[in-house]
Amino acid sequence: MHLFRKLSRMPIGLTAPAFAILLAVFGIPIILLFLTSLNAPAFSVANYQAFFDQSANVRVLFQTIEMSAVATVTCVIIGYPTAYLIVAASTRMRIALIVLVMIPYLTSGLARTYAWIVILGDRGLINNLLLDLNLVSSPLPLIYNRAAVYIGMVHIMLPMMILPLVSVMIGVDKSLMAAARTMGARPFAAFWRVFFPLSLPGVRSGSVLVFVFCLGFYITPAALGGLRDAMLSNFIATQVSSSFNMARTAASAFILLAIAVVVLSMVGLDLSRTQGHPTQPSRESWLRRLSCFGAWRRHLNELPIPSRAKRWTAQLYQAGGDNRWSKIVGAGFVALIMVYLLFPGFIVIIMSFSAGMFLEFPPSGLSLQWYRSFFGDPGWYDAAWTSIRIGFLVATLSTVVGTLAAYGLSRTLPQLRGVLTMIILTPITFPVIVVGNATYVGLVKFGLIGSATGTVLAHSIGAIGIVVVIVSSTLANFDRRLEQAAMSMRARPYQTFMRVTLPLIRPGILGGAAFAFLHSFDELVITSLIGGLSVRTLPLKMWETIRHDIDPTIAAVASLLMLLPILSLIVLYVTWWRSRQMALRAVAEPAT
Repeated sequence: MHLFRKLSRMPIGLTAPAFAILLAVFGIPIILLFLTSLNAPAFSVANYQAFFDQSANVRVLFQTIEMSAVATVTCVIIGYPTAYLIVAASTRMRIALIVLVMIPYLTSGLARTYAWIVILGDRGLINNLLLDLNLVSSPLPLIYNRAAVYIGMVHIMLPMMILPLVSVMIGVDKSLMAAARTMGARPFAAFWRVFFPLSLPGVRSGSVLVFVFCLGFYITPAALGGLRDAMLSNFIATQVSSSFNMARTAASAFILLAIAVVVLSMVGLDLSRTQGHPTQPSRESWLRRLSCFGAWRRHLNELPIPSRAKRWTAQLYQAGGDNRWSKIVGAGFVALIMVYLLFPGFIVIIMSFSAGMFLEFPPSGLSLQWYRSFFGDPGWYDAAWTSIRIGFLVATLSTVVGTLAAYGLSRTLPQLRGVLTMIILTPITFPVIVVGNATYVGLVKFGLIGSATGTVLAHSIGAIGIVVVIVSSTLANFDRRLEQAAMSMRARPYQTFMRVTLPLIRPGILGGAAFAFLHSFDELVITSLIGGLSVRTLPLKMWETIRHDIDPTIAAVASLLMLLPILSLIVLYVTWWRSRQMALRAVAEPAT
C-alpha cells in the first residue's frame, strides 16, 4: 500500500514493468540486431550492398511494396463505402454490422487463409461447382497465384480498415451535412466537401495500419501464392531457417523496417486526434504554393457560382427525391461485403461436419468424425493445450502490466503520454518478422529459445500494447471526479483504485485480457522463431498440416478457432451488461 501511495504521486512509475519487458525482450535486442547488420564494431554497409546487388532481392522488395500498396488501396476502395453505410444505418443495425465485422477481425488469420484454400483449391468449392455444372472440363487455376494472394490479404485486412473508419465517421457532426444541403449543395457535393475531409483521419490511420501489416505478411502469400508471389517476410524466414548468417538476415529485416518507418513518418498515425473535428494540414500542398495557380484556381471556382445560385433557387421548394433505390443498392453492397467476410468461415464450419473421407460441400452426410479425430489425436490435443496454457500466461502478464501502464499514462502530461504510448505500441506497428528476429536475438542472450517462458515473453511484448490501447480508451471516458470524491471521504489511493476505479474500468481490462489471449493463441511467425522444436502450439501444428499433409481434421480445428471470437464477444457483452447494471444500481440507491 505504501508503494502504491508513492506511485500515485509519480504515475509514470507504473509504466516501469511494461518498459522493462519491452526493453529486455525487444528494445535492446533490436539495437543489437541493427549493429549486427552493420558488422559492428567494424561498421560497414556491406550486408546492405550485398542485398541490393542481387536482382532477385530487389525484385522481392519491390514486389512486397507493390502487393502491400495494392491490398491497401483495395481495402480503402471497399472499406470506405462500407464504413459510411454502417454509420448511416440505424443504431441496432449499426451495432449488428460492427459485430459482424469484428468476428472475422478476431478470427485466426491462419484459419481464414485455410478457408480460402478450401474455396479456391483445385478440388475446392468453386472448381467442384463448375465441374458439376459441366461449365469447365478441368479445374481452373484459382490458387497459387497473385490474385489468390490479394483475395486473402484483403479479406484479412478489410476489418482493420473498416473499424477505424467507423470510429471516425461516428464522431462527424451530421448537422454539417444538413447545413451544406440547405446552402444548395447536392448530396455528392456535400459529402465530398464536408464529410470526406472530416473522415480523412480514419482513412489515414486505416491505410497506414493495413500497409504496415501487409509488409510483414508471411502466411497468406506462402499458402495462397506461388513461387513468384513471395514477399520479403518469406525471404527473411527462409534465411533464418536455412542460413546462420545473422548479419545478412538482419540487413533484410531492417530494409523492411525502413519502409514501414518511412511510411509512418510521411503519413503519420495520430491515434489520439479528436474525432469529428477538421484537421489542419501541417503543410500546404505544393500546388497551393504557386501563386499563379492559386489565382487561376480561385477564378475557376467562381465561374459556376451564378448557375449554383439559380439551381438552388429552383430546387429550394422541390420535394426530396425518392432515395429508395440508393438504399437498396447500399444494403446490397453491405450484404455483399458481409458475405465476403463471413462466408469462407461458414463454408469451413459446414465442411467440418462432413461424413466422407474427404472434405466436400455440401456434405454428403453429417458426422463428428473430424472433431473426434482432433480430440483423440495427442498431437492436436497437446498442441491445443500448449496454446491455451501460453495464452493464459500471456493474458495474465500483459493484463497486469498493461493496465498499470495505461493507468500511469493516463495521468502523465499529454506530450509525454503520446511518445511513451507510441514506444509501447512499437511491437505491433513494426512488421512481425522484424519483431520476431529482434526477440530471437534478445531471448538467445537469456537462454530462453525453445522454452515456454521465452514464448510467453515474446508474445507479451505485443499483447501489452493491445491491453494499453484498450484500457486507455476505457480510462479516457472515466470521470476522475469519482476518485476525487472518494479521496475527499478519506479513502487512500489503494482503496480508491480498488473500490472506485477498478470496478468501473473492469470491462476494458477484461476486453484487453481477451484480446491479449487471442493475440497469443493466433501467433505463428514469432512462435516459429522462438519456440523451435520444443514449443509446438496449435497454429504451428496447423501450418505444418497445411503445407505438408492433407488432413481434414484441420477443418474441425479451423471451425473451433472461428467460434472462439464469438464466445469472446459474448463474454465481453455479459461483462459489460453486468457492469452497466451495477452502475445503474449505484446511481439509483442514493436517490431512494
